[in-house]
Amino acid sequence: MCGITGWVSFDRDLRDEAATLDAMTETMACRGPDDRGTWIEGPAALGHRRLAIIDLPGGRQPMTAGTPDGTVALVYSGETYNFTELRRELTGRGHRFTTDSDTEAVLRGYLEWGDAVAERLNGMYAFAVWDGRHDKLVMIRDRMGIKPFYCFPTSDGVLFGSEPKAVLANPLAGARVGLDGLRELFTLVKTPGHAVWEGMREVEPGTVVTVDRAGLHTRTYWSLQTRAHPDDRDTTVATVRSLLDDIVRRQLVADVPRCTLLSGGLDSSALTAIAALQLAEQGEKVRSFSVDFVGQSDHFVADELRATPDTPFVHDVARLSRTEHQDIVLDAQTLADPGVRARVIRARDLPMGFGDMDASLLLLFRAVRDQSTVALSGESADEVFGGYLQFFDEEARAADTFPWLAMAARHFGDDSSVLRPDLAKTLDLESYIADSYRTAVSAIRRLDGESDFEYRMRQICHLHLTRFVRLLLDRKDRMSMAVGLEVRVPYCDHRLVEYVYNTPWSLKSFDGREKSLLREAAADVVPRSVYDRVKSPYPSTQDPRYGLALQEQVKDLLARPGHRVFDLVDREKLHRAAHRDTPVSTQSARHGLEGALDLATWLDLYTPELSFG
Repeated sequence: MCGITGWVSFDRDLRDEAATLDAMTETMACRGPDDRGTWIEGPAALGHRRLAIIDLPGGRQPMTAGTPDGTVALVYSGETYNFTELRRELTGRGHRFTTDSDTEAVLRGYLEWGDAVAERLNGMYAFAVWDGRHDKLVMIRDRMGIKPFYCFPTSDGVLFGSEPKAVLANPLAGARVGLDGLRELFTLVKTPGHAVWEGMREVEPGTVVTVDRAGLHTRTYWSLQTRAHPDDRDTTVATVRSLLDDIVRRQLVADVPRCTLLSGGLDSSALTAIAALQLAEQGEKVRSFSVDFVGQSDHFVADELRATPDTPFVHDVARLSRTEHQDIVLDAQTLADPGVRARVIRARDLPMGFGDMDASLLLLFRAVRDQSTVALSGESADEVFGGYLQFFDEEARAADTFPWLAMAARHFGDDSSVLRPDLAKTLDLESYIADSYRTAVSAIRRLDGESDFEYRMRQICHLHLTRFVRLLLDRKDRMSMAVGLEVRVPYCDHRLVEYVYNTPWSLKSFDGREKSLLREAAADVVPRSVYDRVKSPYPSTQDPRYGLALQEQVKDLLARPGHRVFDLVDREKLHRAAHRDTPVSTQSARHGLEGALDLATWLDLYTPELSFG
């Protein structure tokens, strides 16, 4: 896992721009604390920061290969889990390897198959190849969008990076956000390719982007396709388990300490249990980590989203699977620390308003990183197997919008409610969401003979797998890489995603519950308490001291009437939220406070030029 960046300028010799390349590369230092490297040749400049995971001495980058027709150079971020098979095949085709790294397998795969190497990779990756034989840059991103990748087309080439901050470090890319960027920022629709920053775009998941003297060209090498599912229930459950066994075995490969992130839910418990069985074959134990809050287990209050605290279930799994477990317990003061909020915003490059859920994730990862370099996460199982409330809520199912927005409106209120009324009118977020939803649904193919209900559930699954999951994957990557921790997401293996997506909803929920297939596939390895547990989202603190700290910080912000945040946020609404008498101990009660503080912090750190015209 690493951070990559680069610049292609066909009208200049970039050897004169080494200082700019260095500045772009150094923004990725957190993603790659172990090593750095740059490479410049004529119109191409590549930068790399390395987090060493496999072949610690041999995987340095940028990695190059000389050919009679020119140099081919690679910067790569991520992991290729089938690199052993690729290496074997390439060796049989005459390639000679000088390292044991998966990076070299990708480089030599490109030399053999060109950009068609993308179809052969199993993993999470974002990489760029400068092909000096043809004077072109090739950028490739993994199928699900696990690893972030951004580019900024210029008049004579392109800038690119793992994160926007790498691109913004180049003077050609101004830190500007217009109305369309604000619309994307204030909605949770995750428009494919949209990067919020003006002129910047995401390299979309499952695509190859080529930049040459003729311009920029995009090819889709993978997308989620509708297919018939011929298997019965028993075969489907067995196939899911077989896939999980293979996926976990592949993703446990590392030359550094690894662990699991354990929440006590079905998703992470299943991975932890399978990993424990596999490592036991080698005489090893799984390390597991969970997050908790001071006093939360003893004073937990159930609500519509969370019926039970995580910790008792976490400990059940740890006992059964004999993991070396550690609870990371966080207090309200640390969660509310403005310095932690600033680190979160720096990591994400944008104010996403996830509040304590972002802060706690960053702090959890920081603690885990002291003992492990690689962690397996249960992220995306809800999207793959159908775990969220909106999959079962009749109102959300029927809503003519993204189902998670229908649920969010019920639990958290309207995201635009803290915005200035004049800005809210100009942004017209309702129309933006409606247009985005229509575009998203139009791309989903109906299976021949599929009932109206099954087709609707296919739509809901597709929207979660191509829109919502990308929000969470980006969050997980940014928070983990901010502290140099590689988080792997087994449930995003494209083989599993394709297989489960095409199982009918009647099979996904055959017992009338969420994630029926996963529950049965892991029934023999998880505790009965976890098997029976109802889905609970990522934890959020209930400590009223956290809400009080937010109110005090917002009061301080209100005392600065000239702050730019009030170009966006309604002062009176924020004043009422900061001075309310009732406790702000729930997510919904403090949502506006967290959003305003995130916005203010972002404006202070990035000083973006905002355009409302």
